Amino acid sequence: MGKATVIPFGPQHPVLPEPLHLDLVVEDEKVLEAIPQIGFVHRGLEKLVETRDYNQFIFIAERICGICAFGHSMGYAETVESLMGVEIPKRAEYLRVIWHELSRVHSHILWLGLAADAFGFESLFMHCWRLRERVLDIFEKTTGGRVIFSVVKVGGVVRDIDAVQFAEIKRVLEGIKDDYRQIMNAFLKDSSVKNRTVGVGHVSHEDALALSMVGPFARASSVNYDVRMLGRGGYAELADFRPILDDQGDCYARCKVRALEVLQSIDIIEEMISKIPEGDISVSVKGSPVAGSEASNVVEQPRGECYYYARGNGTKNLERMRMRTPTSQNLAGMTVALKGCDLADVNNIILTIDPCISCTER
Repeated sequence: MGKATVIPFGPQHPVLPEPLHLDLVVEDEKVLEAIPQIGFVHRGLEKLVETRDYNQFIFIAERICGICAFGHSMGYAETVESLMGVEIPKRAEYLRVIWHELSRVHSHILWLGLAADAFGFESLFMHCWRLRERVLDIFEKTTGGRVIFSVVKVGGVVRDIDAVQFAEIKRVLEGIKDDYRQIMNAFLKDSSVKNRTVGVGHVSHEDALALSMVGPFARASSVNYDVRMLGRGGYAELADFRPILDDQGDCYARCKVRALEVLQSIDIIEEMISKIPEGDISVSVKGSPVAGSEASNVVEQPRGECYYYARGNGTKNLERMRMRTPTSQNLAGMTVALKGCDLADVNNIILTIDPCISCTER
């Protein structure tokens, strides 16, 4: 038996896109314990509610993360709408769902490319990001932005999508589906990928429940929970939504769940387009949140459940705005997945969990 050694991993690492730092306690190339340390990119965004009114803060919420931008603006807007008793038009709810699911498609395909790059699968990385560009093109045509969209406001949305644009979105998504299935099959059936993922970084169903894991990380351990099941907003109009689950709990299962969720999101978008009603896209919101009023909200971000909390003080500036991101929920599960793994597998395990540190630290 060798002597246990502490190896610092991150926050800068050639494989990881996020500034995650771990102290790895290693013995004979086996990880005995992983101790995460965060706080390297804290920006104090929640404090800004004291100097920005509730309409201005939506632009800050959207900039919490460049990947989850739309989800944060929607989650914040829904929280403030609940705080002030605002009911938005049905068409606005549908448009929010369409853009949110497009964000999930873009996030998962981006992640798939990064995972392929970590495996050394460079050609697959390029093909994934080629498809992602088509999704970003849809965002650019419908919102004017490719990363930050600024299309959500308290009371609805600021842009509509017409019938011609909907037809174009459906055409592009059908093309993406055909190409994506080929990429997904290459990813899930390739023996070199399976060698690096099957049986690696296992988290049991019991541990996933006990540690309150969320998102694809939890659903890969057969945790049957997805915020979209609750039927909030436009999701209430879905005919039959069921989360994609796997019971293996390893890196391969996490890859499989995310890969299948892309196709599920495209189906949701197509269903929303076919059902979207005519009407207004926003309502006028006046006044300020009542002093002492509180509201909370949950949104299924690409990485899992994101919780939002707001408290009013009688002015246009909120007294408190708090967000609990999915990665903060999943850090405990990540330490379990890393325990007992080979040192060489640490990169892949972290990537299949897909932590978003900029969201977590804000």
